[in-house]
This record gives sequence, C-alpha cells and structure tokens, in this order.
Amino acid sequence: MKTLSETWFTEGYIDFELKKYTLLAYLQHVNSFFNENKLYPPLAEIVFHYNNILAFRENRKFLQEHFPKHLTEINMKKLQMEYERIIEDDEMMKELEEIVQYSAEKIKSTIQNGTEIYEFVEARLTIEPVGLLPLDTNEGYLLIGDVRFNTTMAYQYHLTIYEKHDEKFRGIRTDYIEQWKRSVSNTAENIKAELIRNRRELPNPAVYSIETALAFPMEETLLPVAKRSFVKYISS
Repeated sequence: MKTLSETWFTEGYIDFELKKYTLLAYLQHVNSFFNENKLYPPLAEIVFHYNNILAFRENRKFLQEHFPKHLTEINMKKLQMEYERIIEDDEMMKELEEIVQYSAEKIKSTIQNGTEIYEFVEARLTIEPVGLLPLDTNEGYLLIGDVRFNTTMAYQYHLTIYEKHDEKFRGIRTDYIEQWKRSVSNTAENIKAELIRNRRELPNPAVYSIETALAFPMEETLLPVAKRSFVKYISS
C-alpha cells in the first residue's frame, strides 16, 4: 500500500502545491481501498496522519521535534543557528500552516468515508456466546462467519487491559486457527466441541460466534471490525 511518512508535510521542499498533490495522490489511493470495502490498514493510517496534523497545529513543539534539520555546517553551533533561522522563517511558517489547514480538511473527509463503512459493518454484526461461558472470558475462541466462501473462521483470542493517561482500556490479540466449510455437521457448537477436543490448552474456553450477512473482505474489514466490536461487547 502507498504510504506517507510520519512528517511528510515538513519534509523536503515546503511548497503548498507540491504537498497538496502529494496528499491528494495518497488519499486517492486510500479511497480506492475504501471503494473495495477494505478498511485496514488505510483507515488506521489516515487517522494517525490526521492526529499528527492536529498535533502540529496545536503544538509548536511538534515542529521543533520534527522539522527537517538542514545540515549546512558540521559545527553544531552553526547548525543550531541555521535550524533556528528556518523555524523563524515567517514565509515558510505561513506555507506550512496553509498546508496543514488544507490537509486536515481533506484527511477528515476521507476518514469520514472509512468511518461510514466501519459503522455500516459494525451495525450488522451479531455476537453470541456458543454454549455455556466460563467465569473467565479473557481467553477463548471467536468463530467468524465468512459468507463469501460459506466458511467459519476460528481464531483464538486473548483480552488484555492496559492503562493510558490514567484510564484503563481493553486490547485484544487474535491468532488464526482453522476454517470449516459450513454444513449441518459444522455448526458453531460442533466446532466448539472439536476445538476443545483438539486443543487441550483451553479445556473450558469461552467461545463466541460473530455473524453477518455481509460479504466483506475478512482480513481488511470483517476481522478488525469484529475484534473491536467484540471488545465493546465484552466491556459492556
């Protein structure tokens, strides 16, 4: 996938028209993924770039940390003087602010396109426990239906709790196990029984079925949306 560097808007020659076309070419590439209903990794990446743009706009320290330092002299004292001269260049700062303002609006619009697909998929997911659940549901299996190929995909999941800015969040890690062709004999209950029989490390696992009638790409859309939806489901 075509990507932008972390500080693309401050790198190289700082010119509004140049950066504008760099950004538009990138967003066109991202939208081509969205047109195929492929959300990840493009959606996470453009959200990152949007937050980066906002951080720059709201905090000039970002500029001091990320602005390209043009090494014109080996002498560090002269380098510092040159660096400060670039930072204090009003015309360059004006050009950067114009780039940032334009970029924030364009990226936000593209994020909205991806968010609409995400919400559409999420609203059409059904999450249900398969059989009785153990007391500990932090580890187990997810059975995700893929209507494109009439299969059920099994993933082992592990929920974790991490802290960020004095708040606690749940995270999830999944590992692909196997897939089954859907049939009368391959029900969610039968797949659960087979997993318990063949995978002794989880003798009494929590197992959840995640279903949708939508035909979306598994790795790029259905799996990541299902994982985030499952974390919300467990948390509530």
